[in-house]
Amino acid sequence: MILHEVETWSRRELEKLQLARLQQTVQRVYERVPFYRQKLVGRITLENIRSLEDIHKLPFTTKKDLRDHYPFGLLAVDLQQAVRLHASSGTSGKPTVVAYTKNDIENWADIVARAIAIAGGERGQVLHNAYGYGLFTGGLGLHYGSERLGMVTVPISGGNTDRQVMLIEDFQPHVICGTPSYVLNIAERMKELGKDPRQTSLKYGIFGAEPWSEEMRKTLEEAFAIKACDIYGLSEVIGPGVAMECHEAQDGLHIADDHFYVEVIDPETLEPLPEGEEGELVFTSLTKEAFPVLRYRTGDIASITKERCKCGRTTTRMSRVKGRVDDMLIIRGVNVFPSEIEHYLLTIQELAPYYQIHLFRKETLDTVELQVEINESFAQEIGGDLSDVRVALLKKRIQHVLKNYCLISIDVHVCEPKSLPRSEGKAVRIVDHRKEKVKK
Repeated sequence: MILHEVETWSRRELEKLQLARLQQTVQRVYERVPFYRQKLVGRITLENIRSLEDIHKLPFTTKKDLRDHYPFGLLAVDLQQAVRLHASSGTSGKPTVVAYTKNDIENWADIVARAIAIAGGERGQVLHNAYGYGLFTGGLGLHYGSERLGMVTVPISGGNTDRQVMLIEDFQPHVICGTPSYVLNIAERMKELGKDPRQTSLKYGIFGAEPWSEEMRKTLEEAFAIKACDIYGLSEVIGPGVAMECHEAQDGLHIADDHFYVEVIDPETLEPLPEGEEGELVFTSLTKEAFPVLRYRTGDIASITKERCKCGRTTTRMSRVKGRVDDMLIIRGVNVFPSEIEHYLLTIQELAPYYQIHLFRKETLDTVELQVEINESFAQEIGGDLSDVRVALLKKRIQHVLKNYCLISIDVHVCEPKSLPRSEGKAVRIVDHRKEKVKK
């Protein structure tokens, strides 16, 4: 369902709107945000922005800039004009804080409503929202978008998985939202309770907040007999809804071009990359009042295309996020993202869809260990004996697959079923032990 005519505008119409809103945003941050005014003085004036290409003259914004001006140094309004604050988890220091005016909240609800409709949601249907509520933007972002679309919204949040199962059975939702790793846990728990996830009322899933592979999509779709669609967003830009994959094509995520301008750059040279080439996503907000950002470096690796989608939309599409720049692993000289490893692990039928990558330091060398979990079926086949020769053969096969397709040689530790941690939010794929103190 196409919710707004802007989704089918010509490229010329879209770019005309984007340019006008870009000019307004630059004027706004110049007048109201000292950080940007200092960056812009002597570099560019509003009169110099005559085309969208001129965006390359603007300065980048980074997460460090947000932390350096914590908590309210980058706001373009007085705090009293804001109606809500969100923040990152702050696990590596101070969180990044973003603010919203009433108009920002209204725009965000519209953006997410469009996203849910792109994924197959419709007015009057029930939406089960298993994203976490609170300072994290996921829960409230999907909540207000669902209500704006006119759906019956179940604000269950994350965790309490048995209750999730009960309400899916009792409320008969059409759409489920959450991180792919946690929704997979719900399916696992349903099976433990003797229930078939494929027999629920669910038709569509909206999954995001963590990189996930095409094989994970197949796993989720098979588990629930649904169409699984990818949603993208980050709090620094607005939250979920920046881009959404359509259920018709499932071929790239449609960016809300009327609210955001996207670029792809080489993360090392910072030079713009052509359409179709992978690099770091950079977003400029075009309509935000409280917390506008110029050329925000997301750290996410993807590509973009401006070809019309078979669903009829003409908006820019981004590929699924391959990973984050800072999540990329270098294993014996080879660069690889966890999502690439995941893709091939999920093709191995003896494995459950759970894994972790552990990083250690031994003297002056970094070492990597991949922990994988066998499924119940294979565990029964070997009688629960991890010393069985078939486990050793499985380990060698995993190493062979990763060597052939990811070009990495890695130590593999095979674990028994349900022994690896289960996520109630974002899955922890990389566990870094390198800074842990060695006990004497």
